[in-house]
Amino acid sequence: MQEIRLGGPLRELAPFCRKAAAQGAVLLKNEGGLLPIKEEDNIALFGRCQIDYYRSGTGSGGAVNVEYSTNLLDGLRSFPWVHINEQLACAYESWVKENPFNTGAGLWAGEPWNQEEMSLTEELVRSACAVSNKAIIVIGRTAGEDQDNEDKPGSYRLTAEEEREIALVTKYFTQVAVVLNVSNIVDMSFMEAEWSHGHIGAVLYTWHGGIEGGNAAADILTGTVCPSGHLTDTIARSLKDYPSHANYGREDYNLYEEDIYVGYRYFETFCPERVLFPFGFGLSYTTFSWEPVQAYTKGAGSDTRICIQVQVKNTGNCAGREVIQIYVEAPQGNLGQPKKALVNFAKTELLAPEETQLLTMETEAASFASYDDGGITGNKSCYVLEAGEYRFHVGTDCRNTKEITADGGLLFSPDETIIVKSLKEAAAPVRAFQRIRPQPAENGRYRIDYEPVPQRSVDLEKRILENLPAALLPAAREGISFADVKAGRATLAEFTAQLSVRELATIVRGEGMCNLRVTSGTAAAFGGISDELAKRGIPAGCAADGPSGIRRDTGEKATQLPIGTLLACSFDAKLLEELFYLEGQELRQNEVDTLLGPGMNIHRYPLNGRNFEYFSEDPYVTGIMAAACERGMDRAGVVGTLKHFACNNQEKARHTVDAVVSERALREIYLKGFEMAVKEGSARAVMTTYNPLNGCQNSCNYDLNTTILRGEWGYTGIVMTDWWARLDDVVEGGAPDYTNMASMVRAQNDIYMVFNNNGAVINSRKDNTEQALQEGGLTLGELQRCAMNILRFLLAAPACGREVKVPEPVTVKALPAVPEKAEEAVEVAKLDAYEEGTALLHVKKSGRYGIHVKLMSTESNRAQMLCQLCLNGEKAADIQTNGTNGIWFLQRVAAVRLEQGFYEMSIKHIRPGIQLSAIRFVEEEEN
Repeated sequence: MQEIRLGGPLRELAPFCRKAAAQGAVLLKNEGGLLPIKEEDNIALFGRCQIDYYRSGTGSGGAVNVEYSTNLLDGLRSFPWVHINEQLACAYESWVKENPFNTGAGLWAGEPWNQEEMSLTEELVRSACAVSNKAIIVIGRTAGEDQDNEDKPGSYRLTAEEEREIALVTKYFTQVAVVLNVSNIVDMSFMEAEWSHGHIGAVLYTWHGGIEGGNAAADILTGTVCPSGHLTDTIARSLKDYPSHANYGREDYNLYEEDIYVGYRYFETFCPERVLFPFGFGLSYTTFSWEPVQAYTKGAGSDTRICIQVQVKNTGNCAGREVIQIYVEAPQGNLGQPKKALVNFAKTELLAPEETQLLTMETEAASFASYDDGGITGNKSCYVLEAGEYRFHVGTDCRNTKEITADGGLLFSPDETIIVKSLKEAAAPVRAFQRIRPQPAENGRYRIDYEPVPQRSVDLEKRILENLPAALLPAAREGISFADVKAGRATLAEFTAQLSVRELATIVRGEGMCNLRVTSGTAAAFGGISDELAKRGIPAGCAADGPSGIRRDTGEKATQLPIGTLLACSFDAKLLEELFYLEGQELRQNEVDTLLGPGMNIHRYPLNGRNFEYFSEDPYVTGIMAAACERGMDRAGVVGTLKHFACNNQEKARHTVDAVVSERALREIYLKGFEMAVKEGSARAVMTTYNPLNGCQNSCNYDLNTTILRGEWGYTGIVMTDWWARLDDVVEGGAPDYTNMASMVRAQNDIYMVFNNNGAVINSRKDNTEQALQEGGLTLGELQRCAMNILRFLLAAPACGREVKVPEPVTVKALPAVPEKAEEAVEVAKLDAYEEGTALLHVKKSGRYGIHVKLMSTESNRAQMLCQLCLNGEKAADIQTNGTNGIWFLQRVAAVRLEQGFYEMSIKHIRPGIQLSAIRFVEEEEN
């Protein structure tokens, strides 16, 4: 592995982001070859987002401080042969300067999903048309954490100003392209609206392309890169067409009545006419022909492998790439099945005109087995392949396909049901509800029927108690260090057995954000986060938000990656593996052990505000892409944290809404991608969700974290909560709080994220870990088990090769001269009440001082904020908190060494929202 330099962005990463962003752009329409831009064209650019081009969504998934940003206007200007209507461009630049981007005052989740547009006049558009022969309209949207999109103008739908803009531009221009710089799919009805005059000839989704997104979009529009992205979601005619529409948005519980019929699985089975653009669809500037060459099988029974070869030829006049997709049509059997389900895909290399490539795709029959959650096949809790005819369809999207046979016969048609895998019922629903299942109708179509969903039948408490781990007994030898384990002189079990209850309780608590034991401004430190654990040689692991790059709230720069949806639309797993290998190198040089990503929840409904972090409505695409990300980071020696495990498919009421899902849908749709990432990507870190699943918070969900993840999938890594997650009873669920960590540990969710800095060792959140251990609600073996999971992770992490950090106080020198009005200075030992502004302090005695602050935020605990305490203009301490709901807290934030003299103290707000009522400097002894 090459030598890693410390700090800052990796220089090779941004250029590769540009390549990746272009590969995921999806061309939906291109009549008459309107695109790409030609040298003889003069282009009129409309829409403020040609300048204020969105890089990513909002919240922790998009908050990356970048060295620079790119936009579409400048990207096009960088091509000398492209002719831009500069008079119009200058008008937009002047207007944007006078009407700056609305950041929501910098508040957490405060940024609006759209920005104000410049109002066009007939004269301005008419004048532009006199100069330019083509128009490009840029529509921008963002979305993000803690709030969903809405079926309203400025969110899912266009604003009245945007509709007026399109109407006016299409009135004068007959060749109009619309570029969608968006985080999620949006309402596409404008394409068929009368007021667009039939003049929208091209539509291109460029999504959010990260730091190089503007340049990547210009690469596509100019034809420097031929579009090759394909949709990873179905675009329906209306939101009401999506099967989850009726249940989405509740705050108490959300019934997943559509079951396995998500996205194209629903539309192709029940209502294909409601689709505007099918799953897998994407156009190119060139054309391709493709023909199946050979299809055959290997093996038998559950070990059958279906092999299909397809010859692809570029029949057009420019170089390009094509995606070939394979779908299975399983027999309806007893379980019921979607009309089509994706089981494989491949993307060609860049093919020159007349060049061909042979694609070979091999699919395990076991991979498309179905889970029987009710025993209707006679095989309850088993993955089965029911008897009957399995038909395979090959094409360039789920609609444009050909059926593939072997010598005129079916590739796979078992005479009797094949049991692929026998498991145990796990995480089944406790609430009664009904789910969709198909019933045959006329003309080979299916109508919707419903059936009751099987409910939990196992004794969960009995399962837990029967599988309690034995306590580790201390070895005869004492004084084993973590270095001894690393060197092979002692086992991890022997080391863990030495840890005291206090140390064990500390190690299952993460700290953050902006912890001093790890890279500044990152999300959390875990592992060796107390002095006593550090003295044993346990390093502190560092976790940084992702998934689109390293978030550092203290302002340091990093590279922002394209969003997950865009990356999946590339249908290029090799591309993602290489991108995240480079991202892994950037993590290494910033001493980050795990990126909090990839995000991999299913796009169940278009309005989920966090869809941009996730890949697709399809579990197979999700799993392939997530596994590629993990392999890339693993090659660089770091780890991606799979999130959010599981069913984080709604941001509204995300802490409270219970995802009520059948066990079949859970396994086949919502967990499938996670399983693939664990088994094929060797994932070693997982983050659970805020929401409950089938009556239990996922932070305390035993079946999810132990029975399935560790027991069935063989996972040996760490599991962490989402930040400031709620906890409930591991068996009964019930009313959640923030203290029941004994339940979390019993579920084998290893780490609570996060305690305030310096709060883990003193149990600042007053959790019940040690109390439950004394009272019998938790065993020593369970606590040791979680500790071993964490320590095993750290042994393989870069942290194990770094010097163990014990935070040293910052040393700040006094002002070089006695300031004016020195007599008004406050003696540092007497400082208490704080008012906004600069204060003059007098230190009479040199030494070490702990900085204690009394702080409050009116925001909820979902909001995150940061300010810095500065002495003589130099940062002395980061003051970070989540919202406190108006409750005042006293917190020690750091230590500082001060010499005798005078200091000017000020507060710099980085993420606004913190209110301070007192600042105290408490004299401390040197360690």
